[in-house]
Amino acid sequence: MDRPSLINPADLTASEAARQIRDGELRSEDLVRACLDCIEAREDQVRAWTHLDPEYAEQQARRADELRQSGAEIGPLHGLPVGIKDIFDTDDMPTECGTPLFAGRQPSADAHAVAALREAGAVLVGKTVTTELAVYSPGKTTNPNDPARTPGGSSSGSAAAVASHMVPLALGSQTNGSMIRPASFCGVHGYKPSFGAISRHGVLSLSPPLDTVGVFARCVEDLALVAESLIGFDERDPDTRLRARPRLVATAASEPPLTPNLAFVKSPVWEQADDDARGAFLELADFLGPHCEAVELPALFDSAVDWHRTIMYADLAKSLGRLYEDGKDKLSVKLQGMIEDGRRCLAVDYNRALDMTDVLYAGIEQVFARYDAIVTPATIGEAPAGLESTGDPVFCTLWTLMGLPAVSLPLLQGGNNLPIGVQLVGARNDDARLLRTARWLERRVSEETESERE
Repeated sequence: MDRPSLINPADLTASEAARQIRDGELRSEDLVRACLDCIEAREDQVRAWTHLDPEYAEQQARRADELRQSGAEIGPLHGLPVGIKDIFDTDDMPTECGTPLFAGRQPSADAHAVAALREAGAVLVGKTVTTELAVYSPGKTTNPNDPARTPGGSSSGSAAAVASHMVPLALGSQTNGSMIRPASFCGVHGYKPSFGAISRHGVLSLSPPLDTVGVFARCVEDLALVAESLIGFDERDPDTRLRARPRLVATAASEPPLTPNLAFVKSPVWEQADDDARGAFLELADFLGPHCEAVELPALFDSAVDWHRTIMYADLAKSLGRLYEDGKDKLSVKLQGMIEDGRRCLAVDYNRALDMTDVLYAGIEQVFARYDAIVTPATIGEAPAGLESTGDPVFCTLWTLMGLPAVSLPLLQGGNNLPIGVQLVGARNDDARLLRTARWLERRVSEETESERE
């Protein structure tokens, strides 16, 4: 008689759970139940969810098991539980976007990304907490590593839920640092694809030139697994393109044909990183030796943060203008100020900022002609103490502005033994190579760590 597995299904990676479900070694219902048990045990402290219906999640899992048992074709995410950031429309759950102005809002159709998850066989567990309208004012979520610290934002609940093993996968979004920052603070893998890779139809719009859908997971392979099901053309999102779907899973799992060369870019905001972060990255660059070279960006890149601010604030004023006019008193003071600043933005400044984005990208292409990826901090350090803010996204701003794909890997620790993410940035639309390089780097660091323990 086979011995029952001692592994809690909630601790499996998404890729391993998908394989076991496909091979009949694990039922989706057992996996979902294990995740719900984890939620029950930790949600009072972590507070990652804004809408949760355990019975509905289990119903979806039972249907997934019945479908597999019938011998029908199943999708790559079949039976896997997923958390959905509460700015993605769902036709069977409320979408309130972290504001009382949308209390009880029930969309009539799924966002494109949500529909793609269902098509791939995923089980939607619930809606995760977002900051107010996916900007800066925090929601109720705490950091799973230390409840007295921020989980980051705006995809706070999604990152915290994955870090807490409540779900193996979760959707998020990034307009500045809303994927990479919470991934770093919570100690999970976060992936912001190239701009326009995943449709934003049915997702709260803040800044169309910047908004990007992303994913959280607990390993690089899982990022590739879920993202490959989401990436693709959607005529309802004008920034998506009709092109071949990248083979993220196969490429991420493959060996690089040559040892990757990384560009260590401190970026113009290097001095804003704390001593722990700067020291850790210098050690990482030294460890990688000849495969990691310091690269200094031209002075033009120093203005990127200001150009990003101009674009984002002006777009916030447009996208959230009706909410400001109809319910200003229900918006945070910080968001009110951002909208008011955006209303004062001149058209000439906005358009110049957009134009300079292309100039910056032309410059960064020269770096990618020589290097496989850029390595740089994900955040200024560990998650800061306190829940009044979500931390500084400044190390994400430049890369978001240029629409580059980025991954945060939980490879470093600060002085409080809390995670510090390593951000890898790739060339636009070269996401598969970025994920392959990320997996190579993570394995290289892990092997060195194991060697030191021995």
